[in-house]
Amino acid sequence: MTGIEGEFDALGAKPALNYFRALAGSQPAHGYLFTGPAGVGKKTFARRVAQSLLCETPKATLLGYCNHCIGCTLFRAATHPDFVNSEGTLRIGTEAGSALHDEDLTSRDLVRELSLHAYRGTYRVVLLGDVAFATHEAANALLKFFEEPPGGVVVLATTSAPGKLLPTIRSRFIELIFPPLTAAEVESALERTGVTGARAKAAAGAALGSVTRAQAVLETGDDGLRAAAFAWFADAMTGRVPDHSFLRLDDRSLNAGDKRALVAEMLEVVRIAARDWAALSLAGEEAPLLAPDRRDLLRRIPSRPPAAVATLLGAVGEVARLAESNVSAGLVVDYLRMQVAPQARA
Repeated sequence: MTGIEGEFDALGAKPALNYFRALAGSQPAHGYLFTGPAGVGKKTFARRVAQSLLCETPKATLLGYCNHCIGCTLFRAATHPDFVNSEGTLRIGTEAGSALHDEDLTSRDLVRELSLHAYRGTYRVVLLGDVAFATHEAANALLKFFEEPPGGVVVLATTSAPGKLLPTIRSRFIELIFPPLTAAEVESALERTGVTGARAKAAAGAALGSVTRAQAVLETGDDGLRAAAFAWFADAMTGRVPDHSFLRLDDRSLNAGDKRALVAEMLEVVRIAARDWAALSLAGEEAPLLAPDRRDLLRRIPSRPPAAVATLLGAVGEVARLAESNVSAGLVVDYLRMQVAPQARA
């Protein structure tokens, strides 16, 4: 790694890398939101940016770190006084307490911490990984801070469900989208963890662009919901009534949140399936796919005119946004089926 030259190891982050490289000599914004499917490197990239900002070795670029200075040493040891890390759902919190000492961070904790001046260098950095808010009040507790952020504060947030964030919060960030990884990138990431050869290649082929899903395939030995979602998509695209029993929508042991989570995972797979089918329809048999192991299944689905392909891709994206609302999981699945069925394109 040549950190001082502004390069660092971050798979699948080319759009974000290009954006930050263009900021050479400029000050970063007060907040960035990294969005995209799970397992595509959003949090890894956010940590690389955080370390770059806290690195104390002079450099001409915004990105890059030396891994040797006191700032980098403290960051890697998770003891840097100017870095605050929070994972998951934020509650509103109380007026008392401290983000450095409470067991769970809250919105009010973060406001207090981000109002402080940097101890060591230029920036105070907070990473909100897989950010979500327990209530609107918890989100609003941070809103005023985002409206009038103090100088030297940079917030890096990641989410795979940006539609669940309040528009007033989301609009305060510069949003950078992380696309699914290529199969080669997933395979490379697995090889770095010691998974090599045929196992890495097979898991990468079933990963749909996600290192997280590739690791799950390696652990379970199958692709479960992924295979069922591809079969569902193929049936719906050819006008058949697809089997959605794998979503367990009639299972009373699951609450509404559990069912929405299953549907969200299914929708992520369907979006990849639709993308790959569109690639085959428009670019031909040799088009590179995110799910190369499903090529035979997808090529059996009848092609559609280019305009209809574009409409379908837009409709699937619309359904994904709908799923992030409070619409029931069953209605989301029914609506998706109607959008992809052949008669919907007539």
